[in-house]
Amino acid sequence: MTFRLSRAAPPRVARPLLVAAAVAVLAGLALLWGARIAANRFVYVSELGADGEPTAWAFRWALLLVAVAALIVAADATHLRSRMRILALTTPSVSLLIAGVAFVFASQVTCTTGCPLPVGASFTWQDFTHTLIAVIGFAAACVAMLQVAAAHDHPRLARLSLVSAVVVAVVAGAGGILSLARFMQHVGGLLEFAATTVALLWLAILAVALLLTVPANGQVG
Repeated sequence: MTFRLSRAAPPRVARPLLVAAAVAVLAGLALLWGARIAANRFVYVSELGADGEPTAWAFRWALLLVAVAALIVAADATHLRSRMRILALTTPSVSLLIAGVAFVFASQVTCTTGCPLPVGASFTWQDFTHTLIAVIGFAAACVAMLQVAAAHDHPRLARLSLVSAVVVAVVAGAGGILSLARFMQHVGGLLEFAATTVALLWLAILAVALLLTVPANGQVG
């Protein structure tokens, strides 16, 4: 696949940054799963960073690494465009920028112990803020997947992005419904982790796909 529009950064800058982005995503994913295993119980992703949790440090670093990766990829993906009118109202780059900024805030404003849903008697502004920011970040990432799925001239990346978007939407949606219903929450936690894993792997693959298109001779193909 070749990108014919001008890139945001020269090859000598883009290459190491995209490598760093891919490594950062995978490191963040490893931290999340390491924390999940260390917790030794069924939890949702945000619960790993809740006040007082021994895994809070891993959660914060994981989200920061993912945020940095999303911002790097956003900076290099400015030439990607969706061919669907509704998705073309913005670009994958803007969606990833929103996701990256949201993850930075979500890493610092974590939920309270147990991560209760911010409704009813359990409502706190801290939980509400974390939940809102996390949802915005995850939704923006899903929009970016759909935008890349409808990108011009990149059929293989588009197919992969479409499959990833469908899997993430269905799996995360099912996990969210179980969480809201407070039913089989152990299954809901596993589904959320599965959706998160797919989304982060997609981001790493996108970084690698962009890296492979950076011309070694400094000329855009």
